[in-house]
Amino acid sequence: MSSSCVSHHHQAVRPRHGGRLPRPAAASSFAPPALPLRRRAARAAATSAEAAPGVAPAEEAGRLRGAAVLAEMAEEAAVWCAVHGLVVGDRADPRSGTVPGVGLVHAPFSLLPARFPASFWKQACELAPIFNELVDRVSLDGEFLQAALSRTKQVDEFTARLLGIHEKMMAINKKEDIRLGLHRSDYMLDSETNSLLQIELNTISSSFPGLGSLVSELHRTLLNHYGKVLGLDSKRIPRNWAATQFAEALGKAWAEYNNDSAVVLMVVQPEERNMYDQYWLVNHLKESYGVTTIRKTLAQVEAEGQVLTDGTLAIDGRTVAVVYFRAGYAPTDYPSEAEWRARLLMEQSSAIKCPSISYHLVGMKKIQQELAKPNVLERFLDNKDIAKLRKSFAGLWSLDNEEIVKSAIEKPDLFVLKPQREGGGNNIYGHDLRDMLIKLQKEQGESLAAYILMQRIFPKASLTPLVRGGDCFEDLTISELGIYGAYLRNKDKDMLF
Repeated sequence: MSSSCVSHHHQAVRPRHGGRLPRPAAASSFAPPALPLRRRAARAAATSAEAAPGVAPAEEAGRLRGAAVLAEMAEEAAVWCAVHGLVVGDRADPRSGTVPGVGLVHAPFSLLPARFPASFWKQACELAPIFNELVDRVSLDGEFLQAALSRTKQVDEFTARLLGIHEKMMAINKKEDIRLGLHRSDYMLDSETNSLLQIELNTISSSFPGLGSLVSELHRTLLNHYGKVLGLDSKRIPRNWAATQFAEALGKAWAEYNNDSAVVLMVVQPEERNMYDQYWLVNHLKESYGVTTIRKTLAQVEAEGQVLTDGTLAIDGRTVAVVYFRAGYAPTDYPSEAEWRARLLMEQSSAIKCPSISYHLVGMKKIQQELAKPNVLERFLDNKDIAKLRKSFAGLWSLDNEEIVKSAIEKPDLFVLKPQREGGGNNIYGHDLRDMLIKLQKEQGESLAAYILMQRIFPKASLTPLVRGGDCFEDLTISELGIYGAYLRNKDKDMLF
């Protein structure tokens, strides 16, 4: 299976006191409200003319015409989003996260595609099947996972609970003959080294294959009409098949389970304003493979689910072939013991889990750091693939490395402090990073094991037209490239990469 990509835009605003930098909430560009483009462009033109009276009126007129074109594009794009389903739930409507079709707004997005060197894009695509294979091989080494996370679990209750489920599966020698992974590997282009460096590898709830694919189509549509005016070629936008390919992987996994009456269970959060990204996969599964998908929260799985004597997972009497997690990746997804019982129940069953508890653990930050150590990849991969992966690794260290911790305290802007969390918004930067490291050092004990340090990557910032809530505005952004990959194996038979 070929890889598909999505480009995230982060606003390149440096927070005061070195606080946390925002992560995007979606595959399209997300940014806080700002002046509409017409007002901002007009204000910029006036300021420019005032500061530099020698600027030719024709040049100023050209700038204003460009702003008018972008404003026209933004209006067309908002209509396109509504017509084609590039939408999310509106936070202003309390029912938008629970009732489909209620309180819809267009997803925030960049009006134009990000420029990204083709060579680095190809490099990221070539890495996708290697990372897929790595996840699978590491997942089979239960002792490695348990040992690598042994200290982390002492100070991180969430990791400890996940490891506890994994340990129970090891104790009963539970085998996952059919293994399905839907992953997304995120990268940034570091301007300091001019190299493509991996941010993280997501192995659970890799979001926005649906909406991300739509953003690519939106950009292609806009450039087909406005490309000549802007000097941009729509043919340069890569095809994004993430939604159809993820659906294909789920459909093939369902077929391998070999029960025509079985369903796919999508595990979701109680409130989900991004449900339409998920429904794109649901619709593809139904239309292309005739597969029915049911959506349940972890609490509903606990209340309605059971594992039959033959290992079959049944939810409200319906046999489940594939469990697809779009929840369960954060501590907040487990507010009570009921949710943990549901996770264990599904893991004990013969249903195909996407991801299994092992795949989930492989995606943790500590495992990413362990795999970056010398001679560790050699345990899992052939030499020809190892060099390719290592080229994409940023610096990663445990907090046992006193020299690195000292360097991070002295130069906090060169590092990122990462906890064992998914979903974004958890990383620590700047003065906050320094303060946290000093605090952890004073506490001593195992507190340091809850975090890893990562080299901070510095992509180039560019002025980007963004659209949110119908308003178009420009702001400095930095880009993150996400490459989707699907992996399916039945025992020793590779089905998809």
